[in-house]
Order: sequence, then structure tokens, then C-alpha cells
Amino acid sequence: MPGRGTAGQPVAELDDRYSSALQARPGAADVTATEWAEAERQLAAAEIFWLSTVRPDGRLHVTPVIAAWHEGVLYFSTGSEEQKARNLAHDGHCALTTGRNALGEGLDLVIEGEAEPVADPAVLEQAIAAYEAKYREHITSPEGTFHGIGDAARAGDVVVFAVSPNTAYGFGRDDGVYSHTRWVF
Repeated sequence: MPGRGTAGQPVAELDDRYSSALQARPGAADVTATEWAEAERQLAAAEIFWLSTVRPDGRLHVTPVIAAWHEGVLYFSTGSEEQKARNLAHDGHCALTTGRNALGEGLDLVIEGEAEPVADPAVLEQAIAAYEAKYREHITSPEGTFHGIGDAARAGDVVVFAVSPNTAYGFGRDDGVYSHTRWVF
């Protein structure tokens, strides 16, 4: 297992077993690990994430959420009585995934970490600001699907969770050339 990266950057490694580097295809010999900066761009731009949590009885629970990437942390929110919140209260380990639903292009990302409720009011305001900057009218307009989420978070009506990645994976596809990158933090 590689060591931690420097200056807050994760160590990236290409897993040849699941990359095109071992397959005779045009461009396959040049496959390299995806840079973390590219993964961060994708995390910042992605609109929908799939959150995977574990129920107290061990069964999985997967649900779509909106999330904002801000300063190395992925933030999402949920009602305190929703299944995902109850699962995270029991076990904070989770995964958030996002990507493209296409076989020939894109970068799918998996972020593994431990979800922690945001308790610090200053951090909560940063998370809300990141949400509003990213989702704009979906959150800020009275007609928006998630309008009022900031006020609900401030009032404690929803829980905002922060996930700092422990490990992340990137599955790249570029016209038949595939890469599998693992980042360790």
C-alpha cells in the first residue's frame, strides 16, 4: 500500500489489472493514473451522487443525493429521520459515487470515508455556500427543488454531513482505453 501524499494531495496509483495497459489496443500502452486534480474537477461538477450506507442489520442502503465538494470535503444533507441518517448514526462509513452512464467515455468516481455531522456553525455556513454556488436556482429560487435547504440546515431540520476521503477510485474510459486509479489520502 502506498504512503500518504504530500501537501494534502493523495498518492495515485494505476491498477494495471483493471486498466488497458495490459491490453493490446491503440493508446493502451500510454495509460497512466488519473491526476487527482481531474478527479476534483469532476467532483465539483457532478450534480448527482449515489450514497451507500450500511443498515444496523448489515443490509446495504443506496440512494441518490446532491453533494458539494469544498476544500477537500464532500458535503451532503438529509433529514435526521431518513434511512441514510439513521444508518450513519449507527456506522459513519460510507461511499459516494458519481460518473457517466457511458461505456466509451467519462470518469466514474468512488469516494470512501466516514460521514461526520457538521456541528461547527462556520463550517456549516461554508457547506451551505458551496451548495448554493453549485446548485444555484435549485436551492436559491422559491421554485427550486431544494429551496430552503440552507435555512433547514441552520435550524437543525436537516443534518449536513462531511466526508473527507480515506480512499478514492477513478474508473476512466476514453474511446476504449480504460484506466483504474486508486488514491490514498
